[in-house]
Amino acid sequence: MASAEEITAQITELGDKIKQAKADKQPKELWDEHLQKMLQLKIQFKELTGKDFGPPPKPKKEKNVGAITEASDKNKEKRAKKAAEKAAKAAKKEQQRLERAAREKAKADKLAGVGADNFGDLPLIRSQVVTDKIWTEIQDLTPSLQGKSVLIRGFLQVSRSVGKGVFVKIRSTMFTVQGVCFQDDKKGISQAMIKYIAGLPIESIVDLKGTVTVPEQPVDSCTQKMVELQITTFKCVTKSIQAMPFQMEDAMRPDEGKESDVGAYEANDELIQKRSDGMATVGLETRLDHRWIDLRTPANQGIFRIESMVGVLFRELLVKKGFIELHSPKMLRGSSEGGADVFTLDYFGQTASLAMSPQLQKQQACACAGFEKVFVTGPVFRAENSNTRRHLCEFTGFDLEMVIKEHYDEVLDLFSELFIHIFDGLNKHCKRELEAVREQHPFEDLRYCNPTLKLTYAEGCALLREAGVEQGDYEDLSTENEKLLGDLVAEKYGTDFFFMDKYPLDVRPFYTMPDPQNPKLSNSYDFFIRGQEILSGAQRIHTVDLLEERAKAWGIELEESYVDSFKNGALPHGGGGIGLERVVMLFLGLPNIRKASWFPRDPKRLAP
Repeated sequence: MASAEEITAQITELGDKIKQAKADKQPKELWDEHLQKMLQLKIQFKELTGKDFGPPPKPKKEKNVGAITEASDKNKEKRAKKAAEKAAKAAKKEQQRLERAAREKAKADKLAGVGADNFGDLPLIRSQVVTDKIWTEIQDLTPSLQGKSVLIRGFLQVSRSVGKGVFVKIRSTMFTVQGVCFQDDKKGISQAMIKYIAGLPIESIVDLKGTVTVPEQPVDSCTQKMVELQITTFKCVTKSIQAMPFQMEDAMRPDEGKESDVGAYEANDELIQKRSDGMATVGLETRLDHRWIDLRTPANQGIFRIESMVGVLFRELLVKKGFIELHSPKMLRGSSEGGADVFTLDYFGQTASLAMSPQLQKQQACACAGFEKVFVTGPVFRAENSNTRRHLCEFTGFDLEMVIKEHYDEVLDLFSELFIHIFDGLNKHCKRELEAVREQHPFEDLRYCNPTLKLTYAEGCALLREAGVEQGDYEDLSTENEKLLGDLVAEKYGTDFFFMDKYPLDVRPFYTMPDPQNPKLSNSYDFFIRGQEILSGAQRIHTVDLLEERAKAWGIELEESYVDSFKNGALPHGGGGIGLERVVMLFLGLPNIRKASWFPRDPKRLAP
């Protein structure tokens, strides 16, 4: 057995190796063998010497018990005193923090209207209670209400601080009113209330209660020019929590000059554009990207209320005339009219398409099923890569089909009456909406006559030739020639609305009835507003042999169910399809059909 000195040397050597391994941050498995060996040597050392391996314990110093006790007591007193002082300082600091936080909270609560009855944030409206509040519409605010207290709700369009007061403009639909609030402690109008109103984000939803007064001068910036509200209560219903993509004042600015309403549309613009007077306006694409905000402008409120009224008037007259509404399918096998510009989709393993027209279904319902007079309102889909100012890939179609007794002029007379009913109705029922549109998008009132001016296609071509344009009687009209013809008709006949009859057969759909006198012509027609087509229609073929003959001439394979529907007898009939957005666009003289579409779909836009 090795001596104690030899074991000590080995243990020391192993200890040095372990220290070095740890210093080098080696994994334990690399030096664990040294550790185990060292532990065995320590056991041998103890067996040999009877002592644990290690340096001898240091001798204990004798303590002066009395002195130590006295010193310990003094240290305890010092530590206790310091601890008490530290605790007192901490308590004082915490008290100061709490008082400061309380003051800040009280200040914030005061500014936010907490505890105030006349301003502040309303609790979330969750349909929990019904109160006896009486609301007034902004459009109904007139001088006749002077001195009365009213409660309104709307968007906070403008907030402007002036000294110890604030002016606001509140908007609901297409109407605005000015509110005024100046500090008056006797009336409970505090500085905190002024700051709260002035600090609310623009376009937040607010409830304003105030007294109706008549200002010394009309408030030209509001629709309700002859009144303003002296604010007594101002509550926020919903805050606008993100930055506006553009300012409403810029979005409402009147058009500068007149854009063309035909030609290509590039669909690219800057966020904010500068006018010649230095004022800002907003580009169309930016508006469409944030359509939910753009639709808030009074002009857009007017456009789409007018568009809604077109639908009301369309239904009104047709129902009065005995028509019934047909809800036609929007998914079809094949295409509606044999064209290639359709959107296709998989329909449970079959190829289907979105309807380009309700044409075949309204014929079946009207002439074959015996409903005799039907109309359809709904979406129409055209997969045309037409990036123009007057085309959309999805638009709203107003179609009708009716039986005829002897002549398709019966249909033309109905269409003439229908459009005059719509135009008269818009001018009668939408005066405020028309003026709201005109204020931002100036336009001349549509000129039309009763009965509607009727020209033949040949007469229209002759007018173009007289103006120096090459146009054959059997050639299709280009967009430019249609527009020019509209100008020529307006100048010669004093009307912006007319229709042309007897179109060339080769430029009409396969189901169009040929003209009985001239095989190159057809019993078909188009209606125009300001030189642009808004309706296309015709007498339809109602016999199987002629229908198959015309389909063959077009190279169209007819649906078996469609042909079969005419084999059991079909009434003579005719009709047409109207593009709603184009009617509104042209009636209002708008330069782009996208302005008359709620959420436009064109070859480049599929959102929002």
